Formats: sequence, structure tokens, C-alpha cells
Amino acid sequence: MNRRMARLNGLFREELSDLIRDLRDPRMAAIVSITSVDISPDLETSLIKVSVFGEDQEKRDTIEALTHATPHLRRELLHRVRIRHIPQLHFVLDETIEEAAHVLELMRKVTPGKTDKTDR
Repeated sequence: MNRRMARLNGLFREELSDLIRDLRDPRMAAIVSITSVDISPDLETSLIKVSVFGEDQEKRDTIEALTHATPHLRRELLHRVRIRHIPQLHFVLDETIEEAAHVLELMRKVTPGKTDKTDR
């Protein structure tokens, strides 16, 4: 990925994070964060990975709410980002944080007595 695309991905991540914070949809979970944005090289589509803190149903509802808000988000991005064409936004659930927490929990179970750094 070149510098321009990396910069554009970062800009979209920041702007979308700000816009999502202001969404007033009851389906949205309380804690939602964008973990990454990957815009295609032709600038036609973007894959937005979203981490949602909550139960499975809350996660599904949040992705549904974001998908429903896509036209609004694209319009707002058009005003905030200096680019001719705003790519299609595709929101997907990113569960890497939960997976990492699960792996850490398994590691704690395997190494008894070493629960944190203060046990040394």
C-alpha cells in the first residue's frame, strides 16, 4: 500500500469514528470503534472493520444500523474529505480483540501462578 492510500485509510477511519459517535440509532451498541479501513486501489469500495463491545445480538444490530446509515455517512464524508468520489462503505464485524482476550485467558489457565506482571 502506498502512502497516499495509507493516509486516505487513516483519514476515513478518523472521520467515520467521529460520525459514528454522533449517530442516534437505538440499535447501536454503547461502545463501537473502527479498527481499520481498507479502501480498494480503484477507490470504489471500502471495507470498514468495526469492533463492538457487547453481546452477539448487539453486535449484529450495530452492524445493521451502520449499514442502514451508509448513505448518510457517505454524504457526510463527501463534505469532510476532499475527494471526488466517496467509495461504497461495507461494514464488517472485527472480533480480533475478543479473540486476543480469549487467547490471553487460555494462556493464564495454562501457566498457573503467573496471572500478571506483579507475580514475579
